[in-house]
Amino acid sequence: MSAQSVIVLFDVGKTNKKVFLLDEQYKIVWEQSQSLPETTDEEGYPCEDVEKLSNWVHRIYAHVQTLRDFTIKAVNFSAYGASFVHIGRNGKPVTPLYNYLKPYPDGLKKRFYDSYGGEVTFSMLTASPVLGSLNSGMQLYRIKEESPELYEQIQYSLHLPQYLSFLLTGQKYSDITSIGCHTNLWNFSQDHYHEWVYREGIIDKLAPIRGAEEVVPLASAARKGSPATASMVSGIGLHDSSAAMIPYLESFQEPFVLISTGTWCISMNPFNHVPLTVAELQKDCLCYISYQGRPVKASRLFAGYEHEQGVKKLAAQFHKDPQYASTVAYDPDIVSLVRRQEAKEDKNFEEAYHRLIVGIMSQQAASTELVLQGTNVKRIFVDGGFARNQVYMHLLAAAFPHIEVFAASIPQATAIGAALAIHSHWNTRQMPGDIIDLKFYK
Repeated sequence: MSAQSVIVLFDVGKTNKKVFLLDEQYKIVWEQSQSLPETTDEEGYPCEDVEKLSNWVHRIYAHVQTLRDFTIKAVNFSAYGASFVHIGRNGKPVTPLYNYLKPYPDGLKKRFYDSYGGEVTFSMLTASPVLGSLNSGMQLYRIKEESPELYEQIQYSLHLPQYLSFLLTGQKYSDITSIGCHTNLWNFSQDHYHEWVYREGIIDKLAPIRGAEEVVPLASAARKGSPATASMVSGIGLHDSSAAMIPYLESFQEPFVLISTGTWCISMNPFNHVPLTVAELQKDCLCYISYQGRPVKASRLFAGYEHEQGVKKLAAQFHKDPQYASTVAYDPDIVSLVRRQEAKEDKNFEEAYHRLIVGIMSQQAASTELVLQGTNVKRIFVDGGFARNQVYMHLLAAAFPHIEVFAASIPQATAIGAALAIHSHWNTRQMPGDIIDLKFYK
């Protein structure tokens, strides 16, 4: 029996580091997951241990090459954003992999925005709300201003997905999906780096941009022992949110909005190309850039966290396990009761839970509406935790009666998106049409 052709996908999250082998039908045929202990930076702030992460990538890749049931055709990477690995001329990191949650000095932040037009103007141009270290360009600016000797040691600052690719290819590139994700680096109206990147000399630390659909050869050391050494290629990696949208962009041509739900519920509209307004920025809107290089207007809502905290309170109040919330079925009569506000106090967990979701949905509808404006969206897809929540899905369908609303399910959407981005370089078959499972809600 001949070996099965596969692609290797590394999907690096803050908590879990995963690797998958996908066959040409995009089915997962092998997988492994691991958590790596954090370390601390020079100030004692928790951060990713870049040495342990690098060793894990090399170790896992060496292992999958020993799996003789598979022939590796390609490798690609997806990882969380807002994270730079600053490497020296020897290819080794010269700083810790700083945590994007690390507090940013107020004085340095004020100096930066005062120098470049103020927070409002700058945020509109870069589609980046003022988020401190979560604006990854600000991390590089901080090193330049606070540690000039360390800054001089940096040859290139690679976003995490591109650093992972560099580990196996030896090639240093930048990727537009990482650059375009609230980094403060990109001028969306002019479609190139913002003026400050050139004026501060930051451009010298940024590797050349390469398209997310392009591939490079795997380094000979990385290919060693593989049965397909001559033809193996690697993608340059993608930002995880952009990678997760690729299956939808490849499957649907008519305008749609994707609501990706987790701790944050992010409504993303890849068909809304209208520049961000001041009002939208103030309501927590931003822009991503798709793997095709196009702006994706997005709005954020902290709804998953609000739901989690609300369920804990209800569980304590009604003496239920918090998991009980997942068993609550949608009841339109209870929704009507809640909306008429006839009940001053909820009689049971079911009533209280519907009231919680009704409150969340009023915010969700307003958040999603921000990215719908000016576009002829036909469908809304919901993935993540709320896609499995009957009450949420029925209320979302009611909130948008003129748009088809679907719960969507894609096993490991981020990894599949990274594989789809370089499909033509490793897969001899047509892209499958059944990657996404959909459930329609009236």
